Amino acid sequence: MQAIDNLNAVCYIQFVPTEERIARVEQILSTRQSDLRVVLEGVTIPHNASAVMRTCDAAGVVYLDLISPNPELLNFNDSITTGAHKWLEIEIHSSPADCLSKLKEKGMTVAATSLGKDSLPYTEFDFTRPTALVFGNESEGLSREALALADVVIQIPMLGMVQSLNLSVSAAVILFEAVRQREKAGFFSSPRLEPEELDLLRRKWLRLPADE
Repeated sequence: MQAIDNLNAVCYIQFVPTEERIARVEQILSTRQSDLRVVLEGVTIPHNASAVMRTCDAAGVVYLDLISPNPELLNFNDSITTGAHKWLEIEIHSSPADCLSKLKEKGMTVAATSLGKDSLPYTEFDFTRPTALVFGNESEGLSREALALADVVIQIPMLGMVQSLNLSVSAAVILFEAVRQREKAGFFSSPRLEPEELDLLRRKWLRLPADE
């Protein structure tokens, strides 16, 4: 009986974050960009989805949207994400319309990535506006439905014989252009999360109970 009581006592031990942990969480949350989202449509290779998650975390993105993902995409590869998925808010959507229409209603500019003669070079796009960056799958790119819902189509100009980059590389190139523009505009000097949003993430990251 004593052994069971001891086991129950261990189960109720509360995680107490250190001062260093709290300071680190506060610092990272102060740079999170709630109005810069990444959307992945129909990505079929879990490795690529995991790599994009790592890039999102590094670029200050907090929201990642997955459209019609394969179930295995949710089995994140820790060796690739290095745990980055734990610091992202991931939402699942059944279709491009379900995802992108909602983001447009929130005032987000939907910037689809696709090669084409009318696509805007990514360096000419204003990433200081609320933006949802949409990337398609590795073989076919974005669907017609996703492209039809886009406000603008952007591309990374290609100089080689192969007219494409790996999905995670493309995401990194474009996201860090967004970081460059936002840093220049002073977006990382003060928190951009809403107070309620900031408090919710703080509690989640520090594993604090709701009443603290």
